[in-house]
Amino acid sequence: MRKTANPSSGGHAKRPDKQLPRLERKKFESALAKLHVELVKLKLWVKHKGLKVAIIFEGRDAAGKGGIINRIVERVSPRCSAIEPDRGSADA
Repeated sequence: MRKTANPSSGGHAKRPDKQLPRLERKKFESALAKLHVELVKLKLWVKHKGLKVAIIFEGRDAAGKGGIINRIVERVSPRCSAIEPDRGSADA
């Protein structure tokens, strides 16, 4: 059982296992591979149609946005994608 951090302690809260079950590593990797294939298909369709796509991640600092962004761009060519931080962000 994971512990939930006390909000007054300044720690990061962990999700309780009772809310969302954790995926097994093999199932996660399999699902991620399928989603990467779908992402590449989307990229090819967008390029074929001459469209542009903007994906905006909003949330608190250290909320996992960087990790998910890295997971997305690892399968997409840097020639057809760019990561732009929010100009008004304290992290930029």
